[in-house]
Amino acid sequence: MELFQDGLLLFTLSLVLCSSNTVLVSSRGAFYTAPTVPHLTDGFSHVSVSEGFSESFGHSNVHPTRNGSGVDLVLNKSSGSGLVSRNKYHHGFFSAAIKLPSGFTSGVVVAFYLSNADVFPHNHDEIDFELLGHEKRREWVLQTNIYGNGSVRTGREEKFYLWFDPTQQFHHYSILWNNHHIVFLVDNVPVREIPHTDAISSAYPSKPMSLHATIWDASEWATHGGKYPVNYKYAPFVASLAEMEMEGCVLHSTNSASPCSKSRLSSLDPVEGEEFVKLSQQQITGLEWARKKLMFYSYCKDTSRYKVLPPECKAK
Repeated sequence: MELFQDGLLLFTLSLVLCSSNTVLVSSRGAFYTAPTVPHLTDGFSHVSVSEGFSESFGHSNVHPTRNGSGVDLVLNKSSGSGLVSRNKYHHGFFSAAIKLPSGFTSGVVVAFYLSNADVFPHNHDEIDFELLGHEKRREWVLQTNIYGNGSVRTGREEKFYLWFDPTQQFHHYSILWNNHHIVFLVDNVPVREIPHTDAISSAYPSKPMSLHATIWDASEWATHGGKYPVNYKYAPFVASLAEMEMEGCVLHSTNSASPCSKSRLSSLDPVEGEEFVKLSQQQITGLEWARKKLMFYSYCKDTSRYKVLPPECKAK
């Protein structure tokens, strides 16, 4: 009987290893090996958290790490916590290595995003990574979203499962934003691209924004209207951030218009060059892989929510 069980185990393991891209199967489901892509994060310098950011809320729950190069953001019964960049950007490349809280995290949201709601409360822009604690299983869901010119009534959410356990080690979450497109990347793999076309031009984020990193209680909207709120029995919830990158066109107080040249030779404008105009073939392959294998919700498919789909959906 023991030999039979050992043989069955080996047979099952061989099937797992031989299946396309699958490297591990556990109680959390299948994990995968992503396609090979260029590492955009290798092309930009790290920014010290202590130099590049200010605390936005939850002072006692913001804990610097690695001599100020990293930070732990904490959510407990008292408060969540957050950071905001000292500079505002017309566009750029923004990235953080993040390790998420483990265990039961329903209602917990870790967000890494760009916004100018403080300056434009009625017509703000926003580009969001939102990592949503799962309400039933010990898993996290990745949600991306954009708002342009105050288009908050038209959510443009897409949701993905991750191909790894985000609580065991750091993984990179990156945003490329320029006049050509917005690209969301996870470990340098594009998971979503929003081309700047005529169809979306009125809702394309275009005004200078700050970079934010936060952890907070989103029980009211992230868990079916509060059905699965944050359970503080499992607090504190800690999101660890490191390897922050912010490279782009900085807004200067003396000039609200973009001072950055669109020449690919300009050191002032590092993400408008030819290599950032469109995705490479490797990046397109990665994008198609992520969307086919891991995306489980797109606003462009939600006909029950949108009787008339947003114009960019029709253009696809």
